[in-house]
Formats: sequence, structure tokens, C-alpha cells
Amino acid sequence: MARQRVPEGPPAVPPVQKLRLRYAKRGRLRFSSTRDFQRALERALRRAGVPMAFSAGFHPHPKISYANAAPTGTASEAEYAEISVVERVDPEAVRAALDAALPDGLDVLEVVEATPGSLAERLQGSRWRMEFAGLDEATLQRAVDTFLGHDLIEVTRVVKSGPRTFDVRGAVLAMDIGPAGSAEGQVAGGSAQDAQGETRAQGPECAILHVVVRHTTPVVRPDDVLTALRTHAAFEPPRSPLVTRLAQGWLLPHAAQIADPFVDDPVSPASSQ
Repeated sequence: MARQRVPEGPPAVPPVQKLRLRYAKRGRLRFSSTRDFQRALERALRRAGVPMAFSAGFHPHPKISYANAAPTGTASEAEYAEISVVERVDPEAVRAALDAALPDGLDVLEVVEATPGSLAERLQGSRWRMEFAGLDEATLQRAVDTFLGHDLIEVTRVVKSGPRTFDVRGAVLAMDIGPAGSAEGQVAGGSAQDAQGETRAQGPECAILHVVVRHTTPVVRPDDVLTALRTHAAFEPPRSPLVTRLAQGWLLPHAAQIADPFVDDPVSPASSQ
């Protein structure tokens, strides 16, 4: 009888604490993929000496979960991950150590101790900013008015299982024009900083579009919104926009606003100020 293989290495130690991270992708690092960030984070955790919990089995790996990452090529101020550790640690100390260990442009903004409940279930919607260099606001406003005048706008995207047609209009809760860094880019109950180090759109004209999107299946991405504007509003910008996710989290029931996912009760008066 063949000898049963036994997993190598020490037995897995159960985690004693979970931490939730908010990080940003800025500047040229917006072109990094989710897998690129995963490798960078694992290396940073080792360099920072974070006492990570590992899975059991023949190929142990650190217990890290990621939720709803932004598409490659888009910047973001609101990316989230969750890690498990085998010793209790100070979240702010972990934030500082990870931020120092990661390259500039992958910036750890917040680390908090996880509370009960799923992080992914708190990420119900996103607010995006699209900067159209060389485009006047009047042209963008006409496209927005046409888009909002439709009840249904379907686009087709190729997913892993093949072409998928879905409604974009139903997922868009708000679409408005405003200056970069306006109050509309704020997270209810928190703040979403402007992307430091980002190459800002320069020139005599730069139209800014803010879009609030409910997370659906499949998730409606900025490219899907642009496709809908092109096919249903004849919108052809002179160049591709600079896209940044400003916020991601709870959808407030009374308005198209995004609340901080680190807050347990997003509709309480204290969390909505």
C-alpha cells in the first residue's frame, strides 16, 4: 500500500484577528492588475513582519481576501482587502508598515479591525469620476441628458462564459457633471481623497463626469457606461478619459450616495454626517 502523503511544514495556526484594508491605486500603478497587487501585498506583508495566518494543506498561502477590484487601467481611492493574523496587532502600525513596504502608487490608506459580517456584502455600489480632456461640458451634458432619458440601455461584454448582454441604465443611480475634487466625490461617513500623484487632465477644456453605480451581476464598469454613451447618445470623446473610483461601500437607501464600508450602521446620524 502506498504511503499517504503528509502536508509539509508546521500545522496551521488559527487566526485571532481580522483586519480590513483600504488602499489606493494611483499614477502609473493604475495599470497594475489585481494579480500584480496580490503579489505586491504578499511581499509587503513579509517585509513588514505581519504575523499572517496561513491555510492548511500541501501549499499553504496567507489568508487574504479581495473584494470587487477596479479594472486594470483605472485609478482608485477605494480598493479593499481583508487579512487574518495569528497575533493581535495595532491596525495603525500595520497600515504604516505596509504603506512603507509597498511601491509609491499602491498606498494603504486605512486599516481597521474587522467587525462581524462580510466585507463583500458592504460593497454595494461605487462612485466614479471620469475626466475628459479636450471636451467641453455642453457636449458631455447633452450625452448625459440622452442617457438619463432612457429606461433601458443594454450593452454586450465578453465574460469568461462568453458574450453577456446586460442593462447598464438600471445600475446607474446618478450621473452628473462637476469639477474634479468637488464635494460630490466625498464618501458619506468618510472621505475619498483625490488621487495624489495622478496625471491630471490638462488643457483649456476638461469635462468631469461623476457616476454612481449599483453593483450588479455582472458589475457595471466604467467602460460599460462609456459604451452605453457611445451607442445611445452618439458620444465620441476626443480621447479616453482618466477614470478614478472615488468611493465604494454601502448604498444609502434615501439617496444615491456611498457610505463608508468600515461603518457598521451607515444610516445612523453619526455615520451620515
